[in-house]
Amino acid sequence: MKTEPMVATPSVRLRLRPGTIVHYAILTVVAFVMMLPFVWMLSTSLKEPSDIFVFPPTWIPSPFRWDNYAEVLQAVPFGRFYFNSVYIAALVTAGTVLFASLSGYAFARIPFAGRNIVFLTLLSSMMIPHEATSIPMFLFMRELGFLNTHFPLVVIPIFGAGGVFGVFVMRQFFLSLPKDLEEAAMIDGCTRFGIYRRIMLPLAGPAVSTLTIFTFLTCWNEFYDPLIFVNSRELMTLPLGLSLFTDEAGTDWHLLMSASVMATLPLLLVFFFAQRQFMEGVAMTGLKD
Repeated sequence: MKTEPMVATPSVRLRLRPGTIVHYAILTVVAFVMMLPFVWMLSTSLKEPSDIFVFPPTWIPSPFRWDNYAEVLQAVPFGRFYFNSVYIAALVTAGTVLFASLSGYAFARIPFAGRNIVFLTLLSSMMIPHEATSIPMFLFMRELGFLNTHFPLVVIPIFGAGGVFGVFVMRQFFLSLPKDLEEAAMIDGCTRFGIYRRIMLPLAGPAVSTLTIFTFLTCWNEFYDPLIFVNSRELMTLPLGLSLFTDEAGTDWHLLMSASVMATLPLLLVFFFAQRQFMEGVAMTGLKD
């Protein structure tokens, strides 16, 4: 029995080209510049009011003033704002995913007369600025008696431009799935809704994750609609509640930055734990260039 001689393979070394080094250097500088506002926000949230606007600026507070966070909870009903934002964002996200997945599956798989025309009409509605429809929507909600309630803050995002964007995302993903799965399920006697619920929706995990993150972040940061439809302080969301730290006398920067840090934490946590699904969903739903 013949044995082949062992051939020594050279060790693989990572060689960085000059262009790659420049590329990473530029990305590092850009990332550092983008991080500066967050660092300043965190630093200001722990400073004394007299130490905020000094020259040269101090990035590390001395001493750390943790009482700023306690004063935020005492100055405004911050816990109530937090609860309002959480449950509104949860309802809008769940409703958008349900509406978009059902509509996206219908546009992708169910043939009906005028399907492409209806889909293009929906997409064209995204070109209308939200501000252009705010006055008619305000009058419509006033006639229905839903002013100063959370109803407009939940319904409008689901069936507005955000919902249409979700329909587009889900349709693009469903189009990429093979039709053989549906045909096999139909042969076994599965209904259209059964195919959607048992086959298509479980396979659409990356697209659902992407749409969930987009919708949650957008709803969490929404300021315009709560400003229009909500008047009482008990119904305010976090973005609207942050404006209470600014009045005619000025801005309480140490309290505003402390409240902003607490309002930003859920966004950081959502993106940190779901960034992998987010990137996969962007790549698989046709949103990546």
